[in-house]
Amino acid sequence: MTNEFQKPQDSHDITRYIPLLVILMIGLFLAILNQTLLNVAIPHLITEFGVSASTAQWLLTGYMLVNGALIPLSPFLIERFAVRRLFLFAMFCFTLGSLICGIAAGFPVMLIGRLIQAIGGGVLAPLVMTIIIFIFPPEIRGKGMGIFGLAMMFAPAVGPTLSGWVVQNYDWHLLFTGMVPLGAIVLIFAFFSLKDIQPPKKVKVDGLSVFTSLAGMSLLLYGFSEAGNDGWDDLIVLSTMITGALLLIIFTIRQLRIEKPLLDMRIFNYGIFSLSAIINVVLTISLFSGMFLLPIYLQSLRGYSPLDSGLLLLPGAIIMLIMSPVSGILFDKVGPRPLAIFGMALTTVTTYLFTRLTMETPFSFIVIIYMFRMFGMSFLMMPIMTAGLNQLPKHMSSHGTSMSNTLRQVSGSIGISLITTIFTNRTTFHMNEMSSSMNTADPFFMTSFNEFVQKIAMTLHLPQSLAQQQAIKFLFGKANQQSAVYGINDAFIWATVISAIGLVLSLFLRDVRKDKVKAAAPAQKDEVLLLPSPKNVS
Repeated sequence: MTNEFQKPQDSHDITRYIPLLVILMIGLFLAILNQTLLNVAIPHLITEFGVSASTAQWLLTGYMLVNGALIPLSPFLIERFAVRRLFLFAMFCFTLGSLICGIAAGFPVMLIGRLIQAIGGGVLAPLVMTIIIFIFPPEIRGKGMGIFGLAMMFAPAVGPTLSGWVVQNYDWHLLFTGMVPLGAIVLIFAFFSLKDIQPPKKVKVDGLSVFTSLAGMSLLLYGFSEAGNDGWDDLIVLSTMITGALLLIIFTIRQLRIEKPLLDMRIFNYGIFSLSAIINVVLTISLFSGMFLLPIYLQSLRGYSPLDSGLLLLPGAIIMLIMSPVSGILFDKVGPRPLAIFGMALTTVTTYLFTRLTMETPFSFIVIIYMFRMFGMSFLMMPIMTAGLNQLPKHMSSHGTSMSNTLRQVSGSIGISLITTIFTNRTTFHMNEMSSSMNTADPFFMTSFNEFVQKIAMTLHLPQSLAQQQAIKFLFGKANQQSAVYGINDAFIWATVISAIGLVLSLFLRDVRKDKVKAAAPAQKDEVLLLPSPKNVS
């Protein structure tokens, strides 16, 4: 079971890896799906366990912290334990955690199950990406990363819909117990079909690197996750973010000085990898802005059910499912720049269209715009990531995949916190503006207000005092509602600006595979010149 893979030499060899890729994708899909499944179920868990909303939120926050903290360690774990043992361990943790959550009768047991799940989920994405990079050579790597994108992009998009459907029609425990048999099947097939890319190595553990990585990532992610709710100037938020950032700076300096770094920061010496990493950060923030703001708009302001809100995201998720492999194939043919420019332009335009939401915006219009938005993004996430990873030498590929997933996790947290802050602050700003316009000293306002009170009194047959109370309640309710819509529109304006930055950066992408071809051409020429001439051959 520990034989090394034979590196495929052409696209025809890839077919023998299809069963293995299916197993890997199912395992990764379950792990990523699990991150978004619980959002809709949180209100039910608050009632079920009798805990506060802030306590229940730790089921999401705890998972994110453990998951995000383990991602930077994945290159070391892959080298130390090799892919087979690590994948089996990760899937075992994920399946065991799902079982514990499915049978949990109290909140502490439920939280333990989520943390065990997160141990498995934290290493699966970089691990599976590393295997795919090994299997697929650079000339057809877009196809492999397109397959990887099926799980990476489709799972979080379909999660809210699936969760809403289960919670509305069945018991919430099914969200976890349903994953147990699937996880067991993946484990069994992986046990018999998965082999090591390379044998495990007895590498020395650098304790300071491990501590600064785990503590730094955990504190930074916690600070970002709380900033959206408590404010960026909150003492706990500031202290955790600053401490986390300082620990990560120490970690970075340490990696640049030691001979065998836990996460090799020298990958940023490669320009296209660095550029693709920045574009992916921008893209992730833009992606999460839509996934975060639209459910608020639909559920809190328009009164749609969680299932209806989830159904809004479903057509876009299906488009991602269809287009992810297609974009991978296109990447192999035309390279990253045309796909990135087209995808970022479409994403920017559709994000801007969401800045015009009202209380009367048709549901169908939102669905169509979101579908086009996800169509644009299907040309971005995996192709741009592949463009950067293609520039890295083979021995740095696991470090590149780990860094890409780390930045995705961090930028997702930053994106949600940033968009939450913008939405909250702008909502408050618009509410204050509307409140100031309801000035009792303004004769025009008082005239229209008194007419409104009279209309309510006549329609509902109420005395003047009660009609006035109803009028005030109605006006402030409308003002709250309208200011929230304006706040969402303002947040989408910022998301549009962020997308536009990504569009400008995408103009500078290039296909590094062509660089390698150009670099190889002189070498081939030299070899020809060094051949002996016929007259010198004896």
